[in-house]
Amino acid sequence: MAETALPPLRPALRLWALTGLLAALSLVFLFWHLRGPTGFILSLRATRLAALILVGAATGMATVLFQTVAANRLLTPGIVGIDALFIFLQTALVATLGGLGYALLPEFGRFLAETALLTLAAAALFGLLLRRGAGDVTRMILTGVILGVLLRGLAELSQRMLDPSEFAVVQQAMFASFGSVPSGALWMAAVVLVGAAAIAMVLSPALDVAALGRPTARGLGLAHDRLAIAALMLVAAMVAVSTALVGPVTFLGLIAAALGRVLAGTYRHAVLLPAAGLSGAAILVAGQFVFERLLGLHSTLAVLVEFFGGLLFLALVLNRRSA
Repeated sequence: MAETALPPLRPALRLWALTGLLAALSLVFLFWHLRGPTGFILSLRATRLAALILVGAATGMATVLFQTVAANRLLTPGIVGIDALFIFLQTALVATLGGLGYALLPEFGRFLAETALLTLAAAALFGLLLRRGAGDVTRMILTGVILGVLLRGLAELSQRMLDPSEFAVVQQAMFASFGSVPSGALWMAAVVLVGAAAIAMVLSPALDVAALGRPTARGLGLAHDRLAIAALMLVAAMVAVSTALVGPVTFLGLIAAALGRVLAGTYRHAVLLPAAGLSGAAILVAGQFVFERLLGLHSTLAVLVEFFGGLLFLALVLNRRSA
């Protein structure tokens, strides 16, 4: 008697399963070994959990949008120099104001200024890349890498002239941290990121057509260039807000997008975008829980995400080259 294969899960069921997994991880994160003043501890954990979910979801969705517009799955928005600009900005602030002056800056005002600057820089860079040919992957990667190297070089030059105490302040800002997220900035980031995600979901049918390639999409009547500009502006907003909120996590989006594509089981952006967002959020929540609660570590998560993201990038490059 021939065996019958089980039918594959429908995309909607896959999204519900991912949502249930994220909900379970969130409950464990909130209530694991809850002792002492429960109200105060829950408030701190809830703020940290919200930052993890927002940054993970926004980074995953932004990477899918960027890859769709660029027509290449090897790219991530962080590779075009936004993280390097953030590090250069932190270094310039410490060099200008000193360690004490930097610490006395209002967190909410600094968040607004950094978000505005990163958004404008990302929008200008993406617009330049699109105008000169968004399909030219080599030029896009080289432009981003060169800008990133330039900004990191300027930042390192400035860091060499800092006092050891001031350099320690800059070094702490160079890695993503979810330990101290200002509540006011978190609410504003939530509004921007949720709004950008909602707009991306509205554009998902057009993104399905854009994924066929610019000539095919234009032949089907899609205003591809206008859609690409709109998608890149959403990417700029998501990446800028996420980076200004917690710091740079360059390769998280690459991991979330790759995992989302596997779990979604479809090329439809209405499923792929939330799958990548849920995957990114689950990665951060699970990783932060393991390193913070089980292992008692605090700064290892960002480094580990960058390590595995870099390995995944190399694997994708080698796989593309061998194919």
